Amino acid sequence: MRGGGQGVLLASRFRGWGCGLPALVVFWLFSGFTAAAADCRIAFDMGSSGIRAGASNSDRTARADIDFLAPLWAGRGLDETLPATVAALNDLPRQAGLAADCARMGGGFSAWRLAAAQDPQRLAAQLADIHAATGVGVLVIPQVREGSYGYRGARQLLGARLATTHILDIGGGSLQVAGEQSTFGEPLGQKAWHRRLCIALGRAEPPACQLQPLTAPELAAARALAGAALQGVGPALGGPATMTAISRPVSRGVLPAVNRLIPERGDRHRLQAADLSQAIALLAPRSADQTAQAVGSKPAYVNFLLSDMLLVEGLLAATASDELAVAEIDLTNLPGQLQDDKAYRWAARHACYRERLAREGVAAFDGDPAQCPDGPAD
Repeated sequence: MRGGGQGVLLASRFRGWGCGLPALVVFWLFSGFTAAAADCRIAFDMGSSGIRAGASNSDRTARADIDFLAPLWAGRGLDETLPATVAALNDLPRQAGLAADCARMGGGFSAWRLAAAQDPQRLAAQLADIHAATGVGVLVIPQVREGSYGYRGARQLLGARLATTHILDIGGGSLQVAGEQSTFGEPLGQKAWHRRLCIALGRAEPPACQLQPLTAPELAAARALAGAALQGVGPALGGPATMTAISRPVSRGVLPAVNRLIPERGDRHRLQAADLSQAIALLAPRSADQTAQAVGSKPAYVNFLLSDMLLVEGLLAATASDELAVAEIDLTNLPGQLQDDKAYRWAARHACYRERLAREGVAAFDGDPAQCPDGPAD
């Protein structure tokens, strides 16, 4: 899809995406980001599974579910998702009752970073189409900046309950171990890591992949793969770290499963590395049906359980941690985006940003919008 006229036509054809969700908008001040309470801003959090919209002057949000990862993994790029993306960017603010005349910026995260890595010129052209159809400047947000969004949002929500140096946020396409001063991020989210394991172990590609049962050599190979994938954690964080897991793969998957498999555990609100390893050993040789019965769940819900456990086990080893705190929160990137002056400056100079994206990929965001040639804002 090329050209603004086509984009506007697409926007008129695709309506009704998304549904209202409870709001979670938290504001803060921190280095590099300044409050702009007098400004009206709308932000779009564009992850691997959909788009959520929120505003600086409202506590309402709306969401549209879009699978951005599947076509990227299949080598088709994002073209087929553009109609739904345009519809969501146009419709979600109305669904949430947000002011129409606010400055707008879209933050593209894991899937958009993958698209930039695959073909930055193609992505830049697609962002031009989206901008022409919606007026929204979509930016590809670097992993470290996303980590800053997450840690400070978690600190505001958890307060004294956040007693660790870092948070662990496992998304669909990427994971982050984010702290005040250091962040590790990789495209190893729940879906991405599961797919990597399936391929490495010679299973079918998702969604047909069944990891279980695993033989002892296969389990050893899976653990070795996790260790290799996570070897950059220690250097990125500067040494040992303690973590609080804030996302559902741990709070509603790994932790309850370990508690059920090892009922004699002590603190059932924290994960001990030894207990997790014991639970993995118990589940690895079982089928998916046997695993579902063992953890008291439906077979469809345990498809990612063993791979999630292996990922968390690898992270505990990589951070030299004996335990993991768990505190589920409904964290989005919206608060950080809404406070990010630099992102809105780039959105206002979107043509310049796209030119740099085509040349530099994700690193384009790290440049200075003030260095763009003089001219009217986009």
